[in-house]
Amino acid sequence: MRLRIIFQLAAALVCVAVKAMAEPQAEYAGSYAWFERGKAFGGFSGLEISGDGSSFMATSDRGSIASGALLRDGNGRITGVDAEPLRPLKNAKGNKLDRYEADAEGLAVRQDGRIYVSFEAFHRVWTYSDPESEAAWLPSHPDFRLFQNNSSLEAIAIGPDGALYTLPERSGQITNPFPVYRYMGGEWSVPFAIPRRGELLPVGADFGPDGRFYLLERHLSLFRFSSRVRSFRMDGDAISDERLVFESSPGKHDNLEGIAVWRDAAGDIRLTMISDDNFNDFQRTEFVEYRLIK
Repeated sequence: MRLRIIFQLAAALVCVAVKAMAEPQAEYAGSYAWFERGKAFGGFSGLEISGDGSSFMATSDRGSIASGALLRDGNGRITGVDAEPLRPLKNAKGNKLDRYEADAEGLAVRQDGRIYVSFEAFHRVWTYSDPESEAAWLPSHPDFRLFQNNSSLEAIAIGPDGALYTLPERSGQITNPFPVYRYMGGEWSVPFAIPRRGELLPVGADFGPDGRFYLLERHLSLFRFSSRVRSFRMDGDAISDERLVFESSPGKHDNLEGIAVWRDAAGDIRLTMISDDNFNDFQRTEFVEYRLIK
């Protein structure tokens, strides 16, 4: 009996080890602090990266949108940003957003260039044909009216099925999972919820080239931010295979809020994140990258 138990334990340990070896592990690939002059610069919360990692688009908490090129060295590390001037997002009437409308948090860009932006404070999702067009409304889910003022639609992503997925920063109680809202065929539904793990809260999301759903989370403690990325396999109306991709210690990075997942020239999946400096002098806007290696 004792020998059989030993063999069972050994087999279980081997299975765990094999699974750990098969799952990609996050390796820090570098950071770049980005600075531009002007009161409008900063507060970036939403991020999209081109398929080859050479260009980006980002949305700001004050209702601006930035785009430009990411300059990289021979190892793929970001060494500079060649950005176009910031452009103000517009409302459905073609006017500049007022303060109540301006808190743009999540960003997703369809393959044909159509832009989707999720907002908090005035909880909604707007879509744009290009960065300078007027906004068009997406219908609102009844739950959107119930969200907290500064903790609603922080993240938005386009799934392999072409649907939009968004979720709030808070779930109401620490025991509640985070509901994920899907917009497909002109209607919202809630196909699944993300289990809550500890104190970290969702701030960004993207679907990777592997089809997995990547969720960026953060926590503020003693003026220092910690970050985490989890990924999930999505099958229709269900998620499974939760993986902890990486978790940073407090203070390692700034306030990471936007995430884009893509595949580099070496074939590795990269997580590119951008920080929201909250327009504070003691914070910084930085691009942070991790590479998933097997």
